[in-house]
Amino acid sequence: MEDFVLDTSVFTNPDIYTTFEKDQRGAVENFLHLAMHSGARFYMPTSVYGELLKMVDLGPLAPEFEMVVKIRSPRKHSILIPSEVLYELIEEIRHRINKGLRIAEEHTKEAGKLNEDTVGKLISRLREKYREALRQGIIDSKEDVDVLLLAYELDGTVVTGDEGLRKWADKVGIKIIDARNFRGILESLIKHKSATE
Repeated sequence: MEDFVLDTSVFTNPDIYTTFEKDQRGAVENFLHLAMHSGARFYMPTSVYGELLKMVDLGPLAPEFEMVVKIRSPRKHSILIPSEVLYELIEEIRHRINKGLRIAEEHTKEAGKLNEDTVGKLISRLREKYREALRQGIIDSKEDVDVLLLAYELDGTVVTGDEGLRKWADKVGIKIIDARNFRGILESLIKHKSATE
């Protein structure tokens, strides 16, 4: 039986949830219908579920969602992760901080040559490039870490549209799927289950 660990992006990223339905509520409904008939198990860390509830109003679907998707945190105190992963994470963070500093220095030098109106545009560009340098392609929240740890603990498959989470799941040896293919995978599981019954 397949175990899937879900990230909020499955229900909040329009590129993903529209594979289920055009609107979020319909997407959640269709996901639940497919999930119930797939024969797979679905998990979501408590922190991720809290984040999801802030972004998507599940309304009357909440009890069904909690019945289909097991809400549980990873056992953080008993999971052992290779120390090499920690070393790689620290190196990556150091590299990104240095890259961010170089971007800030470059924009600061440029600001000295500009008038007041143009400085605002420069600050906006600085924020965008700085955020990209520090956050893109890395696990940058406790929710990401919870998804990673729970999938590691369960030997499950991470379902996310988050590039950083996908990258680090791969580094740790966790199975990943492209979340845009998730609906098709669920439909295939249902067909396979029907064929073997």
